[in-house]
Amino acid sequence: MQNIPQTSLKIKKDALLFKQLKHQLFRKRLPWEQNIFVLWFGTFMAGMAFSEIMPFMSLYIDTLGHFSTAQLNFYSGITFSATYLVTAIVSPLWGRLADRRGRKLMILRASLGMAIVLGAMGLVTTVWELIALRFIQGVFSGYISNANALVATESPKEHSGQALGTLVTGFTAGNLLGPLLGGTLAASFGYRVTFFITGGLLLIVFLLSWLFVHEHFTPVEKDAMKSTKDVIKTFKHPQLILGMLITTTIIQIANQSISPILSLYVRQLLHGNGSVSLVAGIIAAIPGLATIVAAPRLGVLGDKIGTERILTIGFVFAICVFIPMAFVRNVWELGFFRFLIGISDATMMPAVQTLLAKNSPVSVTGRVFSWNQSFMAMGSIVGPLIGSVVSGTWGYGAVFLSTGAIVACNLVLFRFNTRDFRAAKAK
Repeated sequence: MQNIPQTSLKIKKDALLFKQLKHQLFRKRLPWEQNIFVLWFGTFMAGMAFSEIMPFMSLYIDTLGHFSTAQLNFYSGITFSATYLVTAIVSPLWGRLADRRGRKLMILRASLGMAIVLGAMGLVTTVWELIALRFIQGVFSGYISNANALVATESPKEHSGQALGTLVTGFTAGNLLGPLLGGTLAASFGYRVTFFITGGLLLIVFLLSWLFVHEHFTPVEKDAMKSTKDVIKTFKHPQLILGMLITTTIIQIANQSISPILSLYVRQLLHGNGSVSLVAGIIAAIPGLATIVAAPRLGVLGDKIGTERILTIGFVFAICVFIPMAFVRNVWELGFFRFLIGISDATMMPAVQTLLAKNSPVSVTGRVFSWNQSFMAMGSIVGPLIGSVVSGTWGYGAVFLSTGAIVACNLVLFRFNTRDFRAAKAK
């Protein structure tokens, strides 16, 4: 009999909990909350659109003509780099225009442009048409950066951290699932249909952003914007900031040098057995999974022992992983080392961004991160070209050895550029 009141009380608590959950799920959302829902989906799809075509891009190029191995590697490098070349040039221009005209307009420009261009990639008949579209794709960059800026400015300050943190998971999840989905779609429907599907999804992103994203925009006057020289004067450790920007470029070179040859390397390891595009998609997605798991824990560790120490450890670990990757005998071994690369990635780029944020005045942090985006794009240009040239000259294994050497150079340069910062911190 004594259990009856307790059971009744438990039922009431469960009912109250269900009522609260129902209210949270179906209540009318505030404009800033609605922005997060829509832009999360948009950043998820943008991240997926950028990454899902990578596992089979080289294979798609191979269907557009009769190429030797050296030619295929060369064209793959140019195709991968083309978008980032334009992005590095136009990003600062779009950033200034966003301050003048609004972030929502830039979001609509980027999503509609990407939808049209990626859909058109499924119609090309020559490799040069594909390269031209990849150049044009770079013109329509900026969805992610403007989505972050819009959420940061439209969300209440007490919720801004939560809002931006939620938005980041969208892009990360898209990058993680993109290669796997792209490989699956390519294996099921073919390369061209995959481009059409991606373009259609981005068109949905454009429509949702147009209809449901709200912005209360206040233009920034041109005279109120600091010049680059004035921004640099605000840095306490200018050499550290410049060093981190260069480090970003080299990290991206190391990451992207493998992109043009990954699917071709997988094809070689499979010896004609199995679906190359599907397996390449899985291999390409593995580092993202490792990064999601490891990054938060390594960030906490960095706060305890120092972010610069975590970055140093990451460089050393990456060197130790890249070298044996050149000698793998099957895709399972390659997948294992790619997982370890994901762990090293979790120490690198987040640590660089943390050092930039901690050592930049709040008033110029946005400008610094836009520079970082441009330097990252430059790394994405050079990396695939290096990978293509090295693989065409010495073979696929040499790409991993040269990448290990690049990371070693980055370690030396990083220690040099942070010596004054480390000395000041030790006092």
